[in-house]
Amino acid sequence: MVEHQDETRAAYEGIVELYASMFADRLETQPFARAMVGTFAELVRETGNLRAADVGCGPGHLTAMLHDLGLDAFGLDLSPAMVDHARRAHPALQFDEARMEALPVEDCALGGVLARYSMIHTPPGELPALLAEQVRVLAPGGLLLVSFFATEGPEPVRFDHKVTPAYSWPVDRFAELLAGAGLVTVARLLHDPASERGFLDAHLLVRRP
Repeated sequence: MVEHQDETRAAYEGIVELYASMFADRLETQPFARAMVGTFAELVRETGNLRAADVGCGPGHLTAMLHDLGLDAFGLDLSPAMVDHARRAHPALQFDEARMEALPVEDCALGGVLARYSMIHTPPGELPALLAEQVRVLAPGGLLLVSFFATEGPEPVRFDHKVTPAYSWPVDRFAELLAGAGLVTVARLLHDPASERGFLDAHLLVRRP
C-alpha cells in the first residue's frame, strides 16, 4: 500500500496549483454532483453530529463547501503540498496530512465522511481495508459519500488517469464492498461523464447502522 501511495503523493505534489485552478469551481458546472454533496450535508446535519471529514481534500474547495453547508468540516490529504495550499486558501478551516487507511480521528467520532474521487487510485485488493477505516471513524448513523468513475463489466478497470494510474468500478461491485464493510445504501447516482474519459460519474451515499 505504501508504494502506490508514495507514487500518488509525488504525482499530485507536482501539480498543486494547476489542480487547484481546474477544480476550485468544478461543481458549479456539475448539478448532479453538487446536489449529491448537498444531500449528504443535509443528512449529516440531521444526525446532530456536524463533524465531517473531507478525505483526499486536495486544495480544500469541498471542505469549504461542506462548511458553508453547515458542517464542522475539516480536510485530510496525502499530499503535504495540497494541505499547504488548502490552509492558505481557507485559513479558517482545519487541514492535515493523513493517509486514508490511518485517519487521525477517534472511533465513532464523525457524522460524515466525504470521499470524492479520493479512492480511485487505490488498488482493488486494498479497498476493503480503506473502507473499514472510514467505517471506524463514523458514528452510528453517520454517512459516507463516495464518488468514483463507473465502468461496465464485472471487474474494476485500471486506466491511465491524467495524474497517476486509477481504477474505474462497476457500481454494483463497489456497492457490494460498501455493504461488506457494514454500510447500508441510502442513495446512488449515476450520470453522464463530465470529462473526455467516457466513464460515467458514480456517487454512492451510505450510512453506518
